[in-house]
Amino acid sequence: MSEIQVLSRSVGTLSTAINQLKFWYIQRWYIHYSCNSQVFTYLNNICMHNNEKYTHKVRSMGSGLLPALVNEVLRKDRSPANCQAILNQLLQICSVKEPLDILLQQVEDTDPNAINLKTAKAIILMHPANQMSESKAHGLALALDSLQKQISKLPVPYSHKQEQEDVYGLCRCCTAVLTFVQPFVQEVKNQDTNSVATKQRAALLKFCMKSLREPLLQVQLDREANMTEISPLWNFATEIMAILAVIQQSLPKILFYPLRGKEDTISEKDAFHLNESRACMAYLLFVQLIAIEVFPAVFSPVFVLQCNMEYINLLLSRKDESWILKGLDLHVKCLERVTDCSLPVELLELKPFHEVPKNLITIMIDCPIQQLRGKSLVVFQLFIEKLNGEAKHTFFRRIMKTSHHAGVESIIIKNIKNQVERCRKSAYDDSWFEGTPLISLLRETLILPQGHETDLLHGMDRVMESLNLLRYLLIQERNISTGIWTDLCHIADSYTKLLRLCLSMSKSYYGTELKSKKAVPTLLCSLYTQKH
Repeated sequence: MSEIQVLSRSVGTLSTAINQLKFWYIQRWYIHYSCNSQVFTYLNNICMHNNEKYTHKVRSMGSGLLPALVNEVLRKDRSPANCQAILNQLLQICSVKEPLDILLQQVEDTDPNAINLKTAKAIILMHPANQMSESKAHGLALALDSLQKQISKLPVPYSHKQEQEDVYGLCRCCTAVLTFVQPFVQEVKNQDTNSVATKQRAALLKFCMKSLREPLLQVQLDREANMTEISPLWNFATEIMAILAVIQQSLPKILFYPLRGKEDTISEKDAFHLNESRACMAYLLFVQLIAIEVFPAVFSPVFVLQCNMEYINLLLSRKDESWILKGLDLHVKCLERVTDCSLPVELLELKPFHEVPKNLITIMIDCPIQQLRGKSLVVFQLFIEKLNGEAKHTFFRRIMKTSHHAGVESIIIKNIKNQVERCRKSAYDDSWFEGTPLISLLRETLILPQGHETDLLHGMDRVMESLNLLRYLLIQERNISTGIWTDLCHIADSYTKLLRLCLSMSKSYYGTELKSKKAVPTLLCSLYTQKH
């Protein structure tokens, strides 16, 4: 080839590139200044007449037009209608992967203050892009993951009024995401079990589990209020549970029988997040009764409680009001279905049955919110009532050894008195709170924790309940002998002697403290007099 021919071809290539660049700038100018009808007409003519020359030109430069197009759609003052029509035309000409990638990038790069608007608009555009994708399941997974990352950054409304105002746009985004996933849910529902449907189910399952954790785990739901007033977040929770049923996911399998074979492939962080999602699912199912109609009624109340204790423990261990409330409500609902005095002692050997009472005690003692402290006490007492005699006996001994709090210990001592009183009634028979078992429990209970150095001021609750229990037992044993009089008198004598010694030492200690307090003003006055 001669030098003239090479030069001529190079000039031709350069000319083509310049023309393409001019075309690209012109189209971007039209898009920016809202001349969308001209762009749409141009692209529509290409598609209708199947002009290969111009189709190739648009295909080669489509990726350059798409960012400008998406930016215009996501601008606050623009309507996405015309731009969406242009996007649909570009999807028929360009590679489908490009617009989806660009949309995802736009969502990820969104400024936090504009997440609510941009995310909602991007969701509208993602659907046609993803529907035309050859790898629809993969695109769906990427889109949902990107959207959920952004939605998780939005503050969750705390009250119904905040939810209605929706200042930060969380409710609008949740509604838009539901609209986005519904066509894919219907596809999965209508498809047979094949590889494509399986991948889409996996993507939808991951979306549902992430949604249960964020934002639903932070949302305050009230079934009675939400049934009478429109609540976007209640609707979101209902739809998430419905999607799980539609994509043929068994709720008992997710809650009670998580797949063990895949634990090695799941990181510790992901496994913890899945447990948080399951905890929220248990709350929605058993407390708010969402999707309870599709939950099998074959499981015994004790089994349901046992399975949910892990989730209750997880919720109560967090220092977050919404989490603690959900944990307390779930614990109450599970316990209410259990028959009184029926939980066996073997359950106390399970880790969650050891940890949950500890968390309840921590809330009762340390939580700054009075409502949570009071509610945790109610749940703690309800749990005690569900234990059988042997379990109560074991539980009382454990708490007396581990709580190290006079208020909690006074609750246990009061429960011991109630159990003894119940046993002495003819209609109730429990050998664990009479005779030798009762004496062994009293020996561990009716003591002063630090001996003669016990601070009676801080331990007053325990001391008063102990004296009340001793008085009741001595009166009852005198009237109706059960063979424990001698042991009971010995315990009473030992306790009262030590108590008198503590009282004497406390009197001496506080007397000395009082004298020192009175001496300080006298000393100051004398120093002042000497100075002047």
